Amino acid sequence: MHNRRQFLKYMLAGASLIGFSSLFKASSVMAEDTIEPVTLSDDEWKKRLTPEQYDVLRHEGTERPFTSPLNGEKHEGIFACAGCALPLFPSKFKFDSGTGWPSFFDSLPGHVKTKTDSSLFMTRTEYHCARCGSHQGHVFNDGPAPTGLRYCNNGVALNFVPAKKA
Repeated sequence: MHNRRQFLKYMLAGASLIGFSSLFKASSVMAEDTIEPVTLSDDEWKKRLTPEQYDVLRHEGTERPFTSPLNGEKHEGIFACAGCALPLFPSKFKFDSGTGWPSFFDSLPGHVKTKTDSSLFMTRTEYHCARCGSHQGHVFNDGPAPTGLRYCNNGVALNFVPAKKA
């Protein structure tokens, strides 16, 4: 498992060196069934993640609004799962929703999976990373064009990988 973790780190680092466009092209055509699952024990997740990340990613917690530096991130790049580094959102999908969490109007095809969340006396659509199953946030139907969707993401659930400057 340690080798897989190193491979993912080197893959992201290498992708930033060869250019963001190559990473995006590879991600956007990747079929959901070709994403190799990452399965770790609870102890391995605790070692890999900060306590706040562990709560959000593994126990579907929610960070406080307006606390993530990624909420104001405006550079070109990719937002990837903090649990396994799977690219989830290119920066061009990001918008300021005013909610206090990073928000996106779409995700990379096949890179998130949804389920119904009936907690808190309401029904919402929850989404997780398609590779490691880590909780990211909820998707709502009040976003901008072209999709009308708002993927409301916990900032601690993401890592930002800047695009390589030309």
